[in-house]
Amino acid sequence: MPGEPFGGSRPTQEERLTVSRYQLRFRQVHLDFHTSPHIPGIGKAFDRQQWQQALTTGCIDSITCFSKCHHGWSYHPTDVGKMHPGLDFDLLRAQMDASREIGVNVPIYISVGVDDVAGGEHPEWREVGHDGRYQGWRASPLQAGFITMCFHTPYLDYLCQQIEEAVRLFPEASGVFLDIISQGPCCCRWCVEYMERNGLDAASAEDRAACAEAGLLRYYERATASSRSLNPDMPVFHNSGHVSKSRRELLRFFSHLELESLPTGGWGYDHFPMSAKFCQNLGLDFLGMTGKFHTTWGEFGGYKHPNALRYECAAMLAYGAKCSVGDQLHPSGEMDASTCEIIGQAYREVKEKEQFCDNVTPVAEIALLSSESENGDRGPDTGAGRALLEEHLLFDLVHRGVDFSGYRLLILPDNVAVDDDLKGKLDAFRDGGGKLLLTGKSGLRPDGSAFALDIGAQYHGESPFQPDYLEAGPDLCPSFTSHPLVMYLPSQQVRAAGGRALAGIRLPSFNRTWQHYCSHQHAPAAGVSDYAAAVLSDGLLYLAHPVFSLYHAQGAPAYREYIARALRLLLEDGPMLETNLPSTSRVSLMKQDDSRRYILHLLYGPAALRGAPVTLSAEGLVRSSVPVEVIEDLPPLRDVRVSLKLPEKILRATLEPQGAGIGCEIRDGRVSLDVEEFSCHQMIALAY
Repeated sequence: MPGEPFGGSRPTQEERLTVSRYQLRFRQVHLDFHTSPHIPGIGKAFDRQQWQQALTTGCIDSITCFSKCHHGWSYHPTDVGKMHPGLDFDLLRAQMDASREIGVNVPIYISVGVDDVAGGEHPEWREVGHDGRYQGWRASPLQAGFITMCFHTPYLDYLCQQIEEAVRLFPEASGVFLDIISQGPCCCRWCVEYMERNGLDAASAEDRAACAEAGLLRYYERATASSRSLNPDMPVFHNSGHVSKSRRELLRFFSHLELESLPTGGWGYDHFPMSAKFCQNLGLDFLGMTGKFHTTWGEFGGYKHPNALRYECAAMLAYGAKCSVGDQLHPSGEMDASTCEIIGQAYREVKEKEQFCDNVTPVAEIALLSSESENGDRGPDTGAGRALLEEHLLFDLVHRGVDFSGYRLLILPDNVAVDDDLKGKLDAFRDGGGKLLLTGKSGLRPDGSAFALDIGAQYHGESPFQPDYLEAGPDLCPSFTSHPLVMYLPSQQVRAAGGRALAGIRLPSFNRTWQHYCSHQHAPAAGVSDYAAAVLSDGLLYLAHPVFSLYHAQGAPAYREYIARALRLLLEDGPMLETNLPSTSRVSLMKQDDSRRYILHLLYGPAALRGAPVTLSAEGLVRSSVPVEVIEDLPPLRDVRVSLKLPEKILRATLEPQGAGIGCEIRDGRVSLDVEEFSCHQMIALAY
């Protein structure tokens, strides 16, 4: 496939380090500084000693500081852009020198996709919709928000000149962080001219999208070249808020990845593990980026509980990432002492654990083929990820270019069509003894007419009933119910033909319409369907419902148990890892080849949903509130048991970073460990 970073194979640790030439530090802060021109005295309270003391208190070894913000102002003298009108000295130079004096790296930040200064002076450079209205964050001059720029306009020349000036002024910078990388369909003068030159029709939504794609690629090429105009090895990261699983060809413009994932900012606590699991096999060093805020970016005076930050940083380590915490500097330039102490509580722990978390590779027996990488739909990935994380199964989230042969089981979740290319890979995987789980429409040919694989059943299209009911047999039935289980999304209709039906379908009396309805929701189960809900055939298990999308939408434990029983049925001799941890905990297994050891990570930080959707200002002076996942308490877990089936002979086990030995029992090829008690995060090193 075009753009595969490793020609279609899963990278070894040696390959990973070769491709990822830039190695991140473990304890970074991303220091936002988007500052209004209406605020005077910018940087007046900056003090070198106070800055250095704050970094020391926070145990910070890298801090991203601003060259240009979303408002469009520069924080150093500039011949290209405009320095903030309230600033009368080179603030970035002062921050750079003070940081580097104590051994702290300083990547520099440049706002890209939004720029109020440039947009105000050159409104013709803004994104314009086909209806003639400005697009982006602020469509009206009466709205508060930043101005979105178009990369087909001369704005890109202006931006690249700013980047080149910044790397010339600050050649010692540890990298360039370019933010808000997006290009929407646009009908500005330059976009219309581009479409005319290239045979595209501006009246066509598809052609406008093609024009936007060309503008985005133009940006990546030019901005990366500008960032490396003096130093060809300058680290560069382009931030779009989410690492797209379907745009891997763009990775050639990146030196590393920063996974923006603020749990309280709308991402939630399950977003980061899935992003990390996808990035683990891309060959680039990466970090997780959370925030110190109770909510999200731009919150002055909001503080996350220190325990939440401890857990979030521990999770980054557990999934193979370095750490970054987002903060926002006060316009005065004085660092927030409370924030630095909160960050320091987490980062002092990270510092103690680094030696067990560097140069690691993930250990997994299940590959989840990303639906997002195939068709842009993130829902099945999210539902599958939650189920697998909660069941403590070791898995990777992969794209089709990864070598499947290293896994025991491959999952195609809900809507992954199988073309000839993918079919060849799946056939080879099965020929090598690999097992397949297909759900919903996964496995169908791209035209949806029939299955591309022999699933042991005949296909008869999608069910007209929504919902219907699952009647699971003894192999798959959830432990706490034997009655029909409501399934809210339509099933595919299949009849076993060569395969063994493991579950059936009960139909509702009717679909709910104005003509006939029952009770508050849907009609109860009635007749037995002729179609099967689950078919097992030669190491392939097909589930007719889109169970992962259902679990994403509903979160019903019965759905997860149905999924888990299906997975364990395919893993005939049991999963690699088994544990009595609760579903709210997390577990991961990493390998450090150089140190000849595995690192088992146990995590426990139960989140509570707090807050409510409330309009806090009818005039829009502050954002309306939304429910927030909050971690405050970190209760201990006791009597935790974990057993692992590993290929190497384990010589000893130690709790880390404590260095205390822990007994392990080896029986029937499995290593069993008992952890008397832990809170938040416990690492166990298994030397071989």
